[in-house]
Amino acid sequence: MTAPLSGVLAPVITPFKADLSPDAARLVTHCRWLLSQNCGLAVFGTNSEANSLSVDEKIALLDALVDSGLDTARMMPGTGCCAFPDTVRLTAHAVARGCGGVLMLPPFYYKSVSDEGLFRSYAEVIERVGDARLRVYLYHFPQMSQTPLSLDLIERLITAYPGTVAGIKDSSGDWSNTQAMLERFPGWGVFAGSESRLVDTMRLGGRGCISATCNINPAAIARLQAQWAGADAATQQAACNDIRQIIGRFPMIAGLKATVARLSHDPDWSRLRPPLVELTAEQSAVLASELDGCGFTMPGLGADG
Repeated sequence: MTAPLSGVLAPVITPFKADLSPDAARLVTHCRWLLSQNCGLAVFGTNSEANSLSVDEKIALLDALVDSGLDTARMMPGTGCCAFPDTVRLTAHAVARGCGGVLMLPPFYYKSVSDEGLFRSYAEVIERVGDARLRVYLYHFPQMSQTPLSLDLIERLITAYPGTVAGIKDSSGDWSNTQAMLERFPGWGVFAGSESRLVDTMRLGGRGCISATCNINPAAIARLQAQWAGADAATQQAACNDIRQIIGRFPMIAGLKATVARLSHDPDWSRLRPPLVELTAEQSAVLASELDGCGFTMPGLGADG
C-alpha cells in the first residue's frame, strides 16, 4: 500500500539550458537540496512551467530524478493534460517509477464543462492506468485553469475510487473553500496551495501545503508544518508569510528563479521558457534588497552531495 503523502512539497522550478531545453542535471541538484530541507517534490506543477513542457520532456526529467536515487515516495509529479491520453501516459509512467502520488489538473482548455464531463475525464485516466498503486491528488486552481472542481464532484470521485483519489491541492486562494473541503472530507488529503494558511489548514486536519515558495524557503515551511501546534507557531507563520509576500510582489516564477540564480551563484537559473520572461535588472535588484533586508538565506543551495 502506498503511504499517503504529507508535509510540504515544492512545485519545483524547471531549469533550462541556453537552447531552452530542460536541464536535468540542475533539476536533480535542486531537488536533492529540497529533499535535504524536508521538502517533497511536486515536479511539473504550475511553477515548474509544466504546461510549457512536452510529455516526452516530463518523462525524461522524471526518469533523471528517479535514476539519480531521489526518494520517489516524496514525489508528486503533475500529470494533468488537456488530452486524457497524455495524462494516462504520464500518470502510468509516474506510477511505474514508484512515485508516491500524482497531482492532476482537470482538462482545462474547454470552459464551463460539466461535473459529469470532468468525472468522466478523471475516470478514464484512473481506469486506463489500472494500477492499484495509483494515488491521485486533484489540483484545484480555478484562477489559472478556469475549470473548478466542485465539492460534489470531489465527493463523487472519492466514492467511486476510494483510496485512489487520495487528496487535493487547493490553490483557489479562498480559505472558505479549503475549510469546506476539510470539513466535508475529514481525514482526506487536503493540501493548502500556499503556506500562508498552513497553520489554519493543519488545525482542521489538513495534510500540509504545496507551495511555490517552498522552492526557496523549504526548511522554514517544513518546520512550521511539523510544529503547527507549538507555542511559536504564529511567529513562524508570520515569518513565512513575510517571505511569501516579498516574492508575491513580482512575477512568481521569474522571482523564484532569480532568487535561486543569485543565491546559488548560477545565473543560468534565471532562464524561463517563452511566453514567460525573466525579471528586469531593476526588479531583480529590488527583490534581492528586500530578501536581504529580512536576512534571508538558502543554506546549502547548489551543493550536489
